[in-house]
Amino acid sequence: MAVSTDVRATEPDIGVDVGSDAGFEEFARAAQQRLYRTAYLLCGDAETARDLTQTTLAKLYQHWRRAGAADHPYAYAKTVLTRTFLSERRRGLRDLLVLTRTGGTAPAPAADHADLRVTLLAALAELPPRARAMVVLRYWEDQSVASVATLLRCSEATVKSQCSRSLARLRVRLADAGLSLTES
Repeated sequence: MAVSTDVRATEPDIGVDVGSDAGFEEFARAAQQRLYRTAYLLCGDAETARDLTQTTLAKLYQHWRRAGAADHPYAYAKTVLTRTFLSERRRGLRDLLVLTRTGGTAPAPAADHADLRVTLLAALAELPPRARAMVVLRYWEDQSVASVATLLRCSEATVKSQCSRSLARLRVRLADAGLSLTES
């Protein structure tokens, strides 16, 4: 039995007018909320998620002729969102290392929370950015291993192993908070 690796299967039905501002506006209105939800899971912070969504839409607008001409512009947008997140996290890590070396202080880690949603977001925030992106895309966005591997430019084995390790870390974190993550 063949498993579909089509990341566009859950894409909203958006009619796109290639190359026009009106086409971009229509796409942005239709996709913005869904992009924001994914960004929120990646960032764990509403303000940063809004910034990431806006940055993604700005990048799409700059290259709208190419993005709008893609077979599935929402999949294109999600790729831009994920790669922008990873790029910004790498830049943030470099800035943090410079700050630490120059005698600045690092931000305090997230506090323990009893609420499942808050605890899960805090646990997700503890994962490295790439592993977090894999977990969000694989389990929240319900994408196949192959599509996540393609999106993040890595092997399927890497996606499987990183997701397995990340889920184990999440289970430990949630168990420490007295909660559980069901097997999937």
